[in-house]
Amino acid sequence: MNEKAETWVESPQPEPVTLEESSLTSAPQRQEDAQKQQLETKMAAAPMRVLVTGGSGLVGKAIEHVVLQEGGKLEGEEWIFLSSKDADLTNLEQTKAAFEKHRPTHVIHLAAKVGGLYLHMRENLHFLRDNLKINDNVLQTAHEMGVTKVVSCLSSCIFPDKTTYPIDETMIHDGLPHDSNFGYSHAKRMIDVQNRAYFQQYGHHYTAVIPTNVFGPHDNFNIENGHVLSALMNKTYRAKKDGTPLTVCGSGAPRRQFIYSLDLGRLIVWVLREYEEISPVILTVGKDDEVSIKDAVDMIAAALDFGGEIQYDTSMSDGQMKKTASNAKLRRYRPDFTFTPLKEAVKMTCDWFTANYDIART
Repeated sequence: MNEKAETWVESPQPEPVTLEESSLTSAPQRQEDAQKQQLETKMAAAPMRVLVTGGSGLVGKAIEHVVLQEGGKLEGEEWIFLSSKDADLTNLEQTKAAFEKHRPTHVIHLAAKVGGLYLHMRENLHFLRDNLKINDNVLQTAHEMGVTKVVSCLSSCIFPDKTTYPIDETMIHDGLPHDSNFGYSHAKRMIDVQNRAYFQQYGHHYTAVIPTNVFGPHDNFNIENGHVLSALMNKTYRAKKDGTPLTVCGSGAPRRQFIYSLDLGRLIVWVLREYEEISPVILTVGKDDEVSIKDAVDMIAAALDFGGEIQYDTSMSDGQMKKTASNAKLRRYRPDFTFTPLKEAVKMTCDWFTANYDIART
């Protein structure tokens, strides 16, 4: 970006300038401020046309609910929720065609090849290659189409396996991710690298959010490759229906921070409208709200009124024992945001699943 030349005017008694205030140290900040001002001007100029990739998935459906049912859509805005049926984003030509069709001014990028722990362990290469293709196609096409802002969704699995806790946004690239899903993790890490590179080279405002374990209505409840809570809900539902014990893979000891999808949807809309950093922000409940898988299983059993035996298969891998993340940065921006209590969110999700069992992804 070219900056305007500064005009110097003589002053009989100039104020002393500290090193921190000098042009040498403030030039990058001036550049960033100018780019932010340009972004704000573009955002204020006309209503947004927001393209949500992965729009039919767990988080996409949550954002759709926030936008259409909770007043999240502002006057004149257009929101397009793109699904895999509309375009294969691993294919560059199909990605470009989708962008040409909808001409978005803003993008929320949720689309990814995802799965449960054991599917990741079996197919790390596929998760790496497919997600690298998806992310590069979306970000480069956004660049070529002049998209004002992109918010991509990362995952807490991107953080180093060997680290100190709680994890924060500065630690993403400090070490290797856990071996169980290293392919997916590295592909997601590269979004952060690309965001910084697009900003450095073009001044683009591409940023990312890092949610912890997400669950809620419209999740993938498949027992083999669904997210942990949703897969457990399906397992518990079937065990109750069949009158059999509930078998949980692993010891139940790993601890996780769970975020309800509607809470995440509300926060992502806020990030799109107001968050100005290129550096990502962790979106999660506090570290004191972390619970064990066993505690989560007990909540699910109560929500589904399951009174049978619960068995833990310790021959199965636990994965990472903990991934405790700090939400201090989020709280600096949104100190008053209220998360849905986990027990309440589990109950609402179980109720949705049982009411929609015939159409749920199982």
